[in-house]
Amino acid sequence: MPEALFSLIAATGLLLGSPGPAPLALAASGATFGVRKSTGFLIGILLGLCIAIVGATAGVAALLSAWPEAHFIVQVGGALYIGYIAIKIATAPVLNPGQSAETRVPSLLDGFIFNLLNPKAYAAFFAIFSQFLLPIEGHGPSYLVTGLVCLLVAALVDFLWLCLGGSLRPLFHKPLPARVIRVSFALLMVAAVATVFLR
Repeated sequence: MPEALFSLIAATGLLLGSPGPAPLALAASGATFGVRKSTGFLIGILLGLCIAIVGATAGVAALLSAWPEAHFIVQVGGALYIGYIAIKIATAPVLNPGQSAETRVPSLLDGFIFNLLNPKAYAAFFAIFSQFLLPIEGHGPSYLVTGLVCLLVAALVDFLWLCLGGSLRPLFHKPLPARVIRVSFALLMVAAVATVFLR
């Protein structure tokens, strides 16, 4: 059991923690708006991830693989939404320390929709559940405990990405570095999505 748990944690950390649209969006939001103001976005991403876990358990990933048209529609929808978040981050104004950017901060709903439309999340959990399912007595408890471990690892990894972005926050009171970092994060998010379509 300890070996299986370690393998599950490592696989989840690598699959969900590697630079992709969600980690880059969290880092960009943390850098642009700060960790505290971006917490709602993080919670939304994790709630969307819960749906992806349930969806993978219910076979949504297999369904999307079986119907390429449905998979493509979800991919395009997700890509457009990620583009929307990237634009929101790239065009945020440079603020003085006392100013507020509340209306521009990606919200809990933004984060939820972000992962809800992310076919990579469903595919990642389908792979995890097919290869790293914890050996627990009973089919249901095995999926439940595996899903909870994945969610805890994802919460930690995503929080670290948010904090990494937050550590760049002091640069965001200088117009040129702020714009360069925001646009760089936005372009990296778009590039991460483009790699999915180029495979």
